[in-house]
Amino acid sequence: MNRAMLDLWVGIFVVAGIGALMFLALKVGSMNTVDAKESYQVTALFENIGGLKARAPVKSAGVVVGRVSSISFDDKTYEAEVTFSLDKRYSFPTDTTASILTSGLLGEQYIGLEAGGESVKLKNGDRLKLTQSAVVLENLIGQFLYSKAQEGPQQEGTTNEVQ
Repeated sequence: MNRAMLDLWVGIFVVAGIGALMFLALKVGSMNTVDAKESYQVTALFENIGGLKARAPVKSAGVVVGRVSSISFDDKTYEAEVTFSLDKRYSFPTDTTASILTSGLLGEQYIGLEAGGESVKLKNGDRLKLTQSAVVLENLIGQFLYSKAQEGPQQEGTTNEVQ
């Protein structure tokens, strides 16, 4: 095999390697999008979205059924307006509940959908009425500390034992 042929094969191998790395990077980065033709847009208002970001998953029963498209601030209600795309394969009732949940204790945040019992299904442009905002860990700690401060200090020498 001459030098030119060897260089050609090395070049082909390098290009294939770069292509494979780009493919893996897109897969790991969740760059696969829900096709606009095969999805419908739904919005929901939340008092607090915590660390929710665009492109976050939308899950129902642990299955990814869509992605967050955009997040904006509604200056009329002073709430966060979250728009997300749902795959057309999955239809949800109009009384579906949307909650902002966290994967694990400190994991990424996502929207969890819990289907209601209505027979009328959501369609493109609908707004969910029932939402639950993100639980903010700092607020929970503050409430716990405040409730402990309200109890007051325990006096020494007193016990709660029954004799």
